[in-house]
Amino acid sequence: MSLIQLQCGAQTYDWGKLGSSSAVARFAAKSDPSLTISEETPYAELWMGTHPSVPSKVLGDTNSTTLRQLISASPDKLLTPAVEHKFGPELPFLFKVLSIRKALSIQAHPDKELGAQLHASDPAHYPDANHKPEMAIALTDFEGFCGFRPLSEIEHFLETVPEFRELVGDESAKQFASERSADPKKALQALFGRLMRSSDDLVASKAADLVKRAESEGPKFAGGAPIGGTDLANLLVRLNGQFPNDIGLFCGGLMLNFVRLNKGEAMFLRAKDPHAYISGDIIECMAASDNVVRAGFTPKFKDVDNLVDMLTYSTAPVSEQKMVAQSFPRAHGATAKLFDPPINEFSVLESVVPSGETQTVDGIEGPSVVIISQGAGEITVAGESKKLEEGYVFFIGPNEKVEVKSSGKEDLTLYRAFCEVN
Repeated sequence: MSLIQLQCGAQTYDWGKLGSSSAVARFAAKSDPSLTISEETPYAELWMGTHPSVPSKVLGDTNSTTLRQLISASPDKLLTPAVEHKFGPELPFLFKVLSIRKALSIQAHPDKELGAQLHASDPAHYPDANHKPEMAIALTDFEGFCGFRPLSEIEHFLETVPEFRELVGDESAKQFASERSADPKKALQALFGRLMRSSDDLVASKAADLVKRAESEGPKFAGGAPIGGTDLANLLVRLNGQFPNDIGLFCGGLMLNFVRLNKGEAMFLRAKDPHAYISGDIIECMAASDNVVRAGFTPKFKDVDNLVDMLTYSTAPVSEQKMVAQSFPRAHGATAKLFDPPINEFSVLESVVPSGETQTVDGIEGPSVVIISQGAGEITVAGESKKLEEGYVFFIGPNEKVEVKSSGKEDLTLYRAFCEVN
């Protein structure tokens, strides 16, 4: 049981890309041969792992055995004792593909301590006691929000966007300007809290005015480039088309970093940092949790008090939000990049193998899940070989050497999530 091909389920949320334009739909159809893609259906997420909501199944198994069941029966062999001891008898990560047509909610995730508290007090909205750090790797050009902007940019918007200043109030704006140097986190929390506690009617009114200003001013919006200008104006107008007169136009568009990732670039989203995905196809890996505290661009429950209290209020420019890929000495024969966030639950290895070439990866001391995002070829583990095509997903057992051969017309690209306890 060192190489197990998986059948993985797709989630159809409203924000997903439609039909075969969605990487999720195309990958899911390869993973589940019984799936017929509907061109009117929004295919949003492909789930790969042991999460009980959508557990991956063993492809071709007549008993519909899940990966979760296999691991529960032999955790020492399929996880390693070290991984089982630290995280229990299931994968400590959830691996996903997301295809994003419209913005997901602006949100943050609790750390472990807060996750346990929220689950105990409100299990209906917080279904587990875990934290949920996330990493996103772009499969196509991607847009998102990630972390708070530098405070100088937020002050700039308070001075150049009247609707923003009117919404938080002149007194709050002045207080932010006078206190942000002495106590930046306290000043940011006070401003964000004032914004998030604005009345719905006032938000709707000021948001409508904000969009009118963005449409009329264009390149001159919010003082023009590089902070304001056409790009920001167009973004706000586009987001308003998806969520009319929403508070997310302010707390996202004017207070969070707007991030663009090119294919192969990544960003890591720490616990208690606000973020949102806006468009694109991505690989996502996270700790196995469903805990979400929402802020905007959503009709779902918004827990404003917990949100305002929990955030780290750290600020950084966009350049610091992106991850730096590392080399992976255990990969031989083709390009491999390691995205290794500062947590224990997961890392992700990206391999790009040109047609006609072979890559070998030495054993990893923990479980792995791999998806083929492009190309074709063959994978060999412990003497067993299987065909590779776009959308195929495999579980790979611990401590096994992996060989992949690329034989398609384009590079073979695969992403491998794994957990090692060092």
